[in-house]
Amino acid sequence: MSSLDQAVQTQIDNIQKKTGKTLAELSTIAKKSGLAKHGELRDMFKEKLGLGHGDANALVHAIFASDGTRAADGKSGDAVLDEIYSGAKAGFRVIHEKLMNEINTFGEFEIVPKKGYVSLRRKKQFAMIGPKTNTRFEVGINAKDLKKNARLLEQPKGSMCNYIVNVSDTQEVNSELIGWIKSAFEGAE
Repeated sequence: MSSLDQAVQTQIDNIQKKTGKTLAELSTIAKKSGLAKHGELRDMFKEKLGLGHGDANALVHAIFASDGTRAADGKSGDAVLDEIYSGAKAGFRVIHEKLMNEINTFGEFEIVPKKGYVSLRRKKQFAMIGPKTNTRFEVGINAKDLKKNARLLEQPKGSMCNYIVNVSDTQEVNSELIGWIKSAFEGAE
């Protein structure tokens, strides 16, 4: 079992402990809710069970075996990137490449392609990069206590990342952004 698989299993185990329900019972709740969309189910679990965004999101993926990792399984990293950066999102590939050229200088880490973004991990995820929409590229950063800055969009507790930085041009991949990602990298040991 990979470290990512172990991390996901630990998260699911912790969700079951928090809720006092087995995965099968949680699956039954989802199916009986009449909701079909991922976001609706995630929000229901947040509201009814008091789960954070990340846990509720992981739970929906586990119930429907629909996470981005499984969607990327069996494909090469380049094939996944080709899918992520296709069509209207193709222009964002240069931002991705510039970011990765900088991040690769930090040291060893794991690159985990998902369906719509790339997760960067050490012992835990320190960043997520990829196009959020056809017109917006996001860098998610998992770091604590970064100094307030207009570019750093602090995310609600329980989100996949502590901060989001929107990037629209390679010029915005600067020492400030790289410094924040490096801080997250160092904190993910």
